Amino acid sequence: MEINATYTSLVAVGDSFTEGMSDRLPDGSYRGWADLLAARLAARQPGFRYANLAVRGKLIGQIVEEQIDVAAAMHADVVTLVGGLNDTLRPKCDMGRVKALLDEAVEKLAPSCKQLVLMRSPGRQGPVLARFRPRMEELFAHIDDLAGRHGAQVVDLYGSAVLGDQRMWDVDRLHLTADGHRRVAAAVGEVLGLDSEFDWRAPLPPGVPPRWASRRVDDARFAREHLLPWIGRRLTGRSSGDGRAPKRGDLLPYEPPSS
Repeated sequence: MEINATYTSLVAVGDSFTEGMSDRLPDGSYRGWADLLAARLAARQPGFRYANLAVRGKLIGQIVEEQIDVAAAMHADVVTLVGGLNDTLRPKCDMGRVKALLDEAVEKLAPSCKQLVLMRSPGRQGPVLARFRPRMEELFAHIDDLAGRHGAQVVDLYGSAVLGDQRMWDVDRLHLTADGHRRVAAAVGEVLGLDSEFDWRAPLPPGVPPRWASRRVDDARFAREHLLPWIGRRLTGRSSGDGRAPKRGDLLPYEPPSS
């Protein structure tokens, strides 16, 4: 299926997943699946415009308050919305409130664009995430229901075996690697009707399990560099996105990274 030629603009809404962590460019900035998707769309449509309002660490309430009205006012052809997962990973989470806020977001975005795209986010395999899976699955069931009611498309990454592979996740165990983001961009493009460049579902080649000592070194590094700072922010009510501006706050013609 070929992409609709009238898709001339994209607005991405969300948190660190849509901002592009941890797909690092040489200058230290983040690229990510939304940028990769914008590049593909721009290659097919002269003058293609792109905005990315995502900011790391945002909860669904902050996304609704800070990004939704801005995105709706842009009247883009395609809007992607990924949010709520940060809420489900908190020790205390009011799922009723999360779902109500998602309702509000979709009700505002769906009439403002030609195609709204929602997502069942990927999940890393492992015992820690298993604790939160019931909440995640409740969130994703609600997303499916919203899509059906508002004519949105859903990209199902949660059921992807390859995106659950631990090798697809950065050392912080929360964000995808560059290859992971590349596969997400292909999955979203597929939903929008882009021709497949590769099989994003293809499994990774068999790997040698790391030795016990190597796993313990990795665990210690993860705790020191990522887990303890995350706990510190939770205890002090801070977020990694505090004071951070959106990645691309204006709907402007897409330009590829300089490096």
